Amino acid sequence: MQDSPTGRRQSSGSQPASLRSPHDPQSKPSLEEVALRAGVSRSAASRALNNAPHVSPLKREAVLRAAQELGYVPNATARALATNKVGSVVLVVSNEEPAFFADPFFSQIIVGITTALEKSDLVLTLMLASPGDGSGRLKRLLGSRSADGVMVLAMRKDDPLHEVVESTDLPLVFCGRTLGRESRWYVDADNRGGARLATEHLLSAGRRRIASIVGPMDSEASVARYKGFADAMAVVGLPSDWTEEADFTPDGGARAMTALLEKHPDLDGVFVGSDNMAAAAIRVLKAHGRSVPEDVVVAGFDDLAIAQQTEPTLTTVSQPIRALGQEMALMLMRLIEGENPSPIILPTHLVVRESAPAVEPGS
Repeated sequence: MQDSPTGRRQSSGSQPASLRSPHDPQSKPSLEEVALRAGVSRSAASRALNNAPHVSPLKREAVLRAAQELGYVPNATARALATNKVGSVVLVVSNEEPAFFADPFFSQIIVGITTALEKSDLVLTLMLASPGDGSGRLKRLLGSRSADGVMVLAMRKDDPLHEVVESTDLPLVFCGRTLGRESRWYVDADNRGGARLATEHLLSAGRRRIASIVGPMDSEASVARYKGFADAMAVVGLPSDWTEEADFTPDGGARAMTALLEKHPDLDGVFVGSDNMAAAAIRVLKAHGRSVPEDVVVAGFDDLAIAQQTEPTLTTVSQPIRALGQEMALMLMRLIEGENPSPIILPTHLVVRESAPAVEPGS
């Protein structure tokens, strides 16, 4: 206790929330106290009290009950702020390697997102977070409530950032699925179907010793593309174990192609899980005296600009990369508005070029 300027004795601290009575006229419980009693985060309590979306019925009921028990009366200004949008969305990328941002795939995703956001008042914030050091920065960003929603580029299976993004109560959309995890809202491409189409095309050329260069096998996209390759090979009774794993980079593709030639010098076809790796594979084949497509037919995946710059030009699976970004942003905007959209899987199709030309009937 201490003396006030008027001579009255004042308490030096607030009365603990646990001792307050809802009937005490001097009691003014805070939102934090409501959240504590309900056993939820402050942000979840705010969203429940303001009837915002993305709060489970159980949490909403607990918050409303706690508010009634404590006699909580929301501040009118705070309520107005809580119901207004921040005007920003975050794209989380679990990668800080310079090579990643030089990949045309990433730039096309960004173009798609910004195209969709142009139709709204939302501003895009890019959050680069490495799996190790980025967790703290990402937690602070999401905890600050400085965004209306979050988009995440597909992460690897054991990426620790999963726990961070999945703990937020903000609307959350993934670009691509994550191996071993169920995401409620995502936009993805038909990786398995596209890989099957490419492999069937190589088989239609009469090739039977077909190998595959796959991406990192802790990635859902890589696993799906390998499964598509294996599906097509199984239909004609051929093995699908002539496989080398790489990292989606040209250097990785070159190393994998070299390893395949050492193990299987008689291979006559290669399905490659990305165009960047496929372009490198063609260079390695030519360096080893193998002609493309006469000796070895090659197909890639993505349909990036490099597919038309290889010599010969690359047969590849076209996935709608820009549309992936656009649909992800549109889905997030629907979530922010309180809707409940369904996940989307966009179709892929085969683009036939010189590295694995179409076979003429009767040839």
